[in-house]
Order: sequence, then C-alpha cells, then structure tokens
Amino acid sequence: MDDLRGKSVVITGAGSGFGRAFALRAAAEGMKLVLADIQADALDATCALLPADTEVLARVVDVADGAAVEGLATDAVAAFGPVHLVFNNAGVGAGGLLWENSEADWAWALGVNLWGVIHGIRAFVPRMLAWADADPAYRGHVVNTASMAGLLNPPLSGVYNVSKHAVVSLSETLHHDLALVSDRVHASVLCPYYVPTGIAHSARNRPTGQACDATRSQKVAEALVEKAVESGRVSASDVAALTFEAVREGRFYIVSHPKALGAVVQRAEALAALAPPDDPFAGRAGLRESLREALAG
Repeated sequence: MDDLRGKSVVITGAGSGFGRAFALRAAAEGMKLVLADIQADALDATCALLPADTEVLARVVDVADGAAVEGLATDAVAAFGPVHLVFNNAGVGAGGLLWENSEADWAWALGVNLWGVIHGIRAFVPRMLAWADADPAYRGHVVNTASMAGLLNPPLSGVYNVSKHAVVSLSETLHHDLALVSDRVHASVLCPYYVPTGIAHSARNRPTGQACDATRSQKVAEALVEKAVESGRVSASDVAALTFEAVREGRFYIVSHPKALGAVVQRAEALAALAPPDDPFAGRAGLRESLREALAG
C-alpha cells in the first residue's frame, strides 16, 4: 500500500497507547478514521487530538463481543465505504503465577487479546477480499497487535503470553491463507516489547463484577510490567511510524526492539535441541532473584 490519503482505516483500542498513536499517524496521512475503544472518555480524548479536518467515526465497542465488532464493520462501510487498513489492536494485560489466575482472568484476557483479533478478522477480511475482487486497484492490509510475549514466555505472564502466542499463530496462518486466494490483501503482526502505553493499568476496563483481590504474585507481576513499560525508550509514536512503514513495504513481522530477537533465537535453538526453555531473564542480572524474594514476601 503506497498512498494512504483518502483511504479508510479501522483501529480498535484507539483510546490509548498504540491505538491512539495509530490514529494520529493515520490522520497525518490523510486517512478517514474509524476508531473503537471500550472506554468512552479515552476515545473522546483521542478524537480531541486529531486535526480539525479529520473525517472520523468513533464507536464504543467491546471487541470481545463478536456482534459488536460486526456492527463496527457495518458502520465503517456505511460511513466511508471500503476499508483499506485494519488494526486489530485492543489489548489488556494479565499476570501472576499461572495457577493463581482465575477463570475470569483467562476469559477477560483471551476475550480481548485473542477473540478481539478473531472477531476483527471475521468481520473485515471477507469484505476486503470482496472489494479486491470487485476493484483491481483495491489494496487491503490487516495488522494484528501481538507482543514480544508472543515469541517468548517470561514467567509471571502466563495468561498474557498464551493470548499473544495465539495472535502470532493466528496472524501467520492468516498470512498463508490470504496468499492462497489474493495478492491484494495482506497481513502483518506487530510484536512490540516494553513501550509506555498504559497497558499495566488495563484492569481499569475489566468488566463489572470480574474484579477480585490481587494475589501477591499478581501484584509483583503488575509492578514488574509497570516498571519495565514506563522505562521504555521507544514510544508508541515510534512504533506507529515503523508500523505504517511496514504496511507500505508489505512486511509481515513488525518488531519495536530488534535486539530482543536474540532471545527468540535462543528459544528456537533450545526447542530444536529439545532442551528446557531458556531463562528469558538471563540477561537481566539479579532480576530472577529479586522476583523470588518478592514472591516470598
């Protein structure tokens, strides 16, 4: 996809973090924006940052609800016609020792992180393929937000890891499936590392009635993620810029921290050797010991 001006984009999780950065970048590109988020005030705040002449449709949507995402697709087409770029981006964080995560923890994280992407694919990809069949000039692209946690498995992040590994698998399969039927609709998977986005506080949007007292391990995990995320030197705007560049160039894997791929290589080598998983914190002196102390109280 070369010239994005005048084309339409759908962005979920647009109220903060990467979603807001994608929205600002898309507006700067002259695109027509369809923005969705579960948090109305955050969505309003994103819209307030857009240039005054931006064509935008904003909807409060729970991406875990398939019917709601289908409704978003219907509204997007009614407002701006064919959609050219889709960011299945909404995501939440969940941590702690695996056996301490409740069924509600799993349902919430998988509902947003995985089912949100599934619903986005089911709602938009068939339409994109139909537009490509009807118009030889049409080009479409889907970007699914995963994480470096979709390529690695750090401890105290099991629910999140599982959801993001599933998004990587889903995206790779989507890439292969699209290649069987079209050369004008493509997909990418975004795997950011620690970037200041506010995901450490995503429990603010947890469904009513699902809140529960955090265990010690969940508190330790939240503090670990918050510290790592807030100390990140790569910004959401930086990630948005490299993501739009990747879309233009048709690249599938998008990573914010290429140096972190060394750990991915080590994981692959351990797997090929049928060895136990490498310690993903091996390069961070003293971290494992401090985590053990924190868990022990």
